[in-house]
Amino acid sequence: MSSVPPPDRSDDEPAPSISDEELESFLREAAEGGGASAPKEPSARARMVARRLREEGEPTPWRGAPQRAPKGDGRTRRRLIGAIVGVVVLAALAVVAVRPSLVLDRLPGEDDASAPPTLAAETARPTGAPGEAAGSEQATPEHPFRGSPAERWAEGADAIELPEAEAVAQMSKADAELALRRTKEFLVAANLDPDVIAGGRPEKALALLDPEAQQDLLPDQRRGLREPSREYDPVGLFSRFDPDEVRLAGDVVKVRGRMSLAGGKPGEIKVHADYTFVYPLVRADGGDHVERTIVRREITTLLLDPDRWYATPGKLAIKEYKVNKFNTACAVYDGYLHPVFPEDRERATGPSVDPYDRSGELRGTAGEEECGTVTRT
Repeated sequence: MSSVPPPDRSDDEPAPSISDEELESFLREAAEGGGASAPKEPSARARMVARRLREEGEPTPWRGAPQRAPKGDGRTRRRLIGAIVGVVVLAALAVVAVRPSLVLDRLPGEDDASAPPTLAAETARPTGAPGEAAGSEQATPEHPFRGSPAERWAEGADAIELPEAEAVAQMSKADAELALRRTKEFLVAANLDPDVIAGGRPEKALALLDPEAQQDLLPDQRRGLREPSREYDPVGLFSRFDPDEVRLAGDVVKVRGRMSLAGGKPGEIKVHADYTFVYPLVRADGGDHVERTIVRREITTLLLDPDRWYATPGKLAIKEYKVNKFNTACAVYDGYLHPVFPEDRERATGPSVDPYDRSGELRGTAGEEECGTVTRT
């Protein structure tokens, strides 16, 4: 009987490989004396194919591919996400229905794109009052300068630009730069510091003043902060509001003005500053009505050479200062400015003035009261 040669398996499919579970079962049964047949080892062709697939990053034939989530899971997840998005959209529509300005104020062309351009820095005294602001819209907490010339003014400390320094009064250019810089620091600390605006003590501003050259002014200011009165009123130098009454609408104060440098006696650098500050305010207990208080200040500071004067190096002396306050309660001397809201307005007896008109001199001096009617705020 002739033997039949074994079939040629060179083109056969690779035999299924053994799994880890099959191998473990076979070894266990062999150890127990069982007669289980050994599982087939993969053929050389199967091993070659597996190696190639591993190199290509595919799962090997004898290891299961990652399991997929049941088909229903994806649909369930999509339905859940859709429901959440629907609730969010409905909530947003409800908010817009109540406060459409939240969206309208932020539409393209309604904010930065449509805002009037900022005026160039003031370099000389204006020849007249600024014109009326475009449009007649009322100010809002989101747009507190609408309807005001200040809408085109620069804001905050950046609005106080320093002129070119030069050597004067037998002092160096570096001394002049220091005098200008210290004067700006004082204006910022006295009129733009958020803590001071909110009724805090102007410690940073006071620290810039020379205790040697200001032996009267510094004690007077500290007394005014401690026990304000008509004679000792800190708002002559500092912009402060009662935090129980009002708060700033937003975090921007508009500023316009100019600074100049001059030499006095030998060893005496003079800096003259003339700035108007516009504060938008709302009531502390809530409400959207915005009132603006406008404060114009003129101040002349001195930087003195300590080799020629009784002075502390790097500190400022104040030679003189004036202030005009607009839209604030008259004859109140409690150390704060008090913006006047419509329900609090009384018939004024003084002259009508435009608080944005910077073309003239300040009226009176610090401490002198002139209560009139403002033509706009």
